[in-house]
Amino acid sequence: MNTPVAPPDLRLLSRPAGDGRAAAPVRILHLGLGNFFRAHQAWYTDRAPDADQWGIAAFTGRRPELADALVAQDGLYTLTTRSSDGDHVAVVSSLSTAHPGGDHDAWLDHWRLPDLAVVTLTVTEAGYTRRADGGLDLGRADVAADLAALRSDPAAPVHTAAGRLLAGLSARWQASGGPVAIVPCDNLSGNGEAVERVVRELAEQTGRPELVEVVDQGASFVTSMVDRITPATTDEDRATVAATTGLRDSAPVVTEPFSEWVLSGDFPAGRPRWETAGVRFVADVTPYEQRKLWLLNGAHSLLAYAGTIRGHRTVAEAVADPGCRAWLEEWWVEASRHMSLPADDLAAYRAALLERFANPRIRHALAQIAADGSQKVPVRILPILRKERARGVVPQGAARVLAAWLCHLRGLGAPVLDAAAAQVVPLADGPPPEALRRVLDFLDPDLASDRELVTAVLAHSETLAAV
Repeated sequence: MNTPVAPPDLRLLSRPAGDGRAAAPVRILHLGLGNFFRAHQAWYTDRAPDADQWGIAAFTGRRPELADALVAQDGLYTLTTRSSDGDHVAVVSSLSTAHPGGDHDAWLDHWRLPDLAVVTLTVTEAGYTRRADGGLDLGRADVAADLAALRSDPAAPVHTAAGRLLAGLSARWQASGGPVAIVPCDNLSGNGEAVERVVRELAEQTGRPELVEVVDQGASFVTSMVDRITPATTDEDRATVAATTGLRDSAPVVTEPFSEWVLSGDFPAGRPRWETAGVRFVADVTPYEQRKLWLLNGAHSLLAYAGTIRGHRTVAEAVADPGCRAWLEEWWVEASRHMSLPADDLAAYRAALLERFANPRIRHALAQIAADGSQKVPVRILPILRKERARGVVPQGAARVLAAWLCHLRGLGAPVLDAAAAQVVPLADGPPPEALRRVLDFLDPDLASDRELVTAVLAHSETLAAV
């Protein structure tokens, strides 16, 4: 496809007289300023009928470049919804201000705002600094550093997600601010409870009773399920936006037409009218979490590891491969057997996934999906594996994903980009049978002693390695 040529007189995105409404007062604070947040939470807020009352202040992880680019264009950016038959480009105006993640003073200042009501965050599973059992990993250097800082001064700069939330809650409490809703938006099952646990454990470890109190009294922790495929932005995407809109956007986002957000929990200080923009509020998010985590994210892990071994670069390429497609269907049959949603609902969701995955105009890189498998595989694959083993069955779909991840750690397919790479990559070295048992032991010691499973995974790994 030829990239359109941009006109020479591009207009810079600006407000309020330009391409967006006036910036709304900040009532939402976000950690994890990136493409997914801007295609999802910010987009839903922009579409709410009361959007002019709900501005967002967003902070990057640590790198300042994206915040600088968005500040230069008044927080505005274009969102290109890319379907198989064309693009729809819109300017999103819900981001009122952006900050680099290292600006701790600004972070605390926003927590002190009297009208702050909602704090959302998009971090990876690894970003919660949890142990395998879900507790706070006190052995990590960054957690230990935050703990020392908070013991000395709750307003001291911190860096982990748990530390930043605790510091913010403390600053708000000291400013006599009311409780807020904390809403994690990620692929972690039961994410509201998971975040509450690590924040509370961090508070307890400081030895400051007042910090435990601010967790108990200063926030509700909302559980959410989020779903929208949002690939990394390319130079071609930037050039296409410029050519088709005449706008100079340094931070455009490209996404798919499908989007879903399901929430469960209390919002003590209110929230935007997200339900009119398509957000669903339910008593229990679990069935929707499982559907997305096992059918979409589990499939992504399968394609990321097995697909790259077969030479594919994107989800669309992998799902077009009959071999990968058959493996995908096999995994979905296993996973669907253990879901509580109606069969018709699951069938429709799987059909929609095939259409989404096959969209050739969404270049969702498998190497991007493959990152941090040590955090993703346990929550995406192991629950189904355990349920199938309880039935007395060796699930071939789940076994193949484990085999593909083992091959990935041994240098096949996508490069290893994992927060635990220093720990897991050496486990996969050496003769395959011993390497496999070490990797399975890392995931769950019971798996390493399961002879039938070990045999199945080893057979799949030999087949994949021979591709």
